[in-house]
Amino acid sequence: MSSTVYHDFQYASPSHQAETAAVGMWLFLATEVLFFGGLLLSWIYARHFNQLGFDAGAHETKLWIGTLNTGILITSSFVYALGLAFIRVGNVRRLIQCCVVTLLLGLVFLALKFGLEWRNDFANHLFPAASDFKIIGAAQGGAKLFFLFYFIATGLHGVHMLVGVGLLLWIIWRAQRRQFCALYHTPVHAVGLYWSFVDIVWLTLYPLIYLVGSR
Repeated sequence: MSSTVYHDFQYASPSHQAETAAVGMWLFLATEVLFFGGLLLSWIYARHFNQLGFDAGAHETKLWIGTLNTGILITSSFVYALGLAFIRVGNVRRLIQCCVVTLLLGLVFLALKFGLEWRNDFANHLFPAASDFKIIGAAQGGAKLFFLFYFIATGLHGVHMLVGVGLLLWIIWRAQRRQFCALYHTPVHAVGLYWSFVDIVWLTLYPLIYLVGSR
């Protein structure tokens, strides 16, 4: 590639383009923080007034799945960071390998969360709208509210994970066509910011779902 390929006409230099893309991604993530922040604050507020039910709901969650998925996401972010470090020195092959590993870890996370955990939740009658909801008695109302937040929050996180999987496939596709190098890898950096944000959201959800009041 010649130097003219590294940035579009509206940017003064490749570094200007990279900085603009990074700022744009940070602004987008700021809106996501406002979105998830409101949801999580609502969760905490609701729990304050329904502690018995939220504790009963949290007791029904599968701690081992949540903990395993937490380790998987942390590992995936670390592997992707290695890929970004490799492309900064021009190693496209290692970038592709790291993206593939990150992609596989993301798919394992989704399989555990939705293919296993959500399936068990429905089988155990833990969906809040179910007529035969498992938890009965004084804790039922709060438990239903807990699982309402649980399904909304984990569902939205899963959608963001699917978007991240699509972005990883896009990065792999472009890397295979040698569209990235040491001088140009702005999309790799931007996708890394997004993937790390999705990881951080899960690290916030993990204690609310599996730890607070459950053990």
